[in-house]
Amino acid sequence: MKKPHVICHMMSSVDGKILSANWQDQQLTDTFAGYFEKYHDTFTSQAWMCGRVTMERDFSGGVPPRPQTPPQPIAREPFIGNPDATSFAIAVDAHGKLGWDANETGGDHIIEVLTEQVGDDYLYYLQQQGISYLFGGQTEIDFAMVLEQLAELFPIETLMLEGGGHLNGSLLNAGLIDELSLLLLPIADGTPKSPTTFEVSEYLAKGPATRLHLTQVEQLDNDVVWLKYRFRP
Repeated sequence: MKKPHVICHMMSSVDGKILSANWQDQQLTDTFAGYFEKYHDTFTSQAWMCGRVTMERDFSGGVPPRPQTPPQPIAREPFIGNPDATSFAIAVDAHGKLGWDANETGGDHIIEVLTEQVGDDYLYYLQQQGISYLFGGQTEIDFAMVLEQLAELFPIETLMLEGGGHLNGSLLNAGLIDELSLLLLPIADGTPKSPTTFEVSEYLAKGPATRLHLTQVEQLDNDVVWLKYRFRP
């Protein structure tokens, strides 16, 4: 199967928790977020992928979608909103809930990953916005299918997978991640319900634990450790 090289890039507490309100120190959290972006930029990639909740919280600005009735039924096939784009922000939005005020974020063209149950009015809204979309399945997303389409339809050779935990867990469980870049933060969270770096949903059949091979360790400022792993075949 042709697919992009997938690098999961995350930051977490020492007990594996990802960003939560329990961290409290906003100035230090902002510093850590700066590290996240800085070390993201050390990779040569053409795309990054996040789930709907992360996109809505951090990138779409909470803009409500404005569905529009199309003049005719819309086929469930990929739509390319900007054929000249060379960098991409991929939003996994199975039910078509995200709204956007442009077809790019931070200079990266938006690609929505949907299921076929999303209504024609939402698809027409994306078309009118010039936002690309593709389908990952009828009611659930098959990420192998998604990655294959991303490689075939767009100039994407390397993709940064950046959460949340359930999205990471879905690709982990499907054996689709090639590398892990983890910024280990000097925080012990301890909250029982905070999400972790990898969360495999209960409805998925869980495979065996995944073995990793450590390729790099680097101590950064503010007691942060950068760990890089390669996933064993």
